[in-house]
Amino acid sequence: MGNLLPLRQSPRPDGPIAAFDFDGTLTVRDSFMAFLIWESGPLRAAVRLLRLAPAALAYLAHRDRGRIKAAALKAFLHGKPLSWARERAQIFATEAHLPLRPDALACWEAWRARGARMAIVSASPEFVVAPFAERLGADRLIATQIETDTEGRITGALLGRNCRGPEKVARIRQEFGPDVRLEAAYGDTAGDREMLALARTAGMKVFTGRP
Repeated sequence: MGNLLPLRQSPRPDGPIAAFDFDGTLTVRDSFMAFLIWESGPLRAAVRLLRLAPAALAYLAHRDRGRIKAAALKAFLHGKPLSWARERAQIFATEAHLPLRPDALACWEAWRARGARMAIVSASPEFVVAPFAERLGADRLIATQIETDTEGRITGALLGRNCRGPEKVARIRQEFGPDVRLEAAYGDTAGDREMLALARTAGMKVFTGRP
């Protein structure tokens, strides 16, 4: 599974790069948990959240967001085909269960109008964010990858590292080159600081609009 979304050709293939975090920056809330609860329905979601209780308690000690994310994958989606999860994520995005911030969208479109190469860099699983990235016309989606078995079923583990903090920078450099310099970057948590440090224009928690 690559990062390239070949749906839009940037007006300037070598143009400036504008990178946006997804959850809380472009969106009003966390996309992964919103998807899991929507897909499960209230009752099943409550049961599965109870299964997460031990992992949530352990998180208070280790503070590893990748581990708690993998635990959520296992509790909610273990054994499901990734192809099925992608289809469900398309429906989730189409039915607008995750509102986007209007001021963030305005900024996104302003950078597009300037010919920037548009990237979403997210810690959420790639399959959840992909339908939104396609809708927005992103040139690149860099996000957390999830492991599947030989039959394409979700194992409940991450494939590689959680795309947060220094990993965002590592993945950006993998995608755009080791000497990449972002023209702009926007985020809303400590997990975005390293990405923002790569940018000439850096915005932390600058979007507050709600639909």
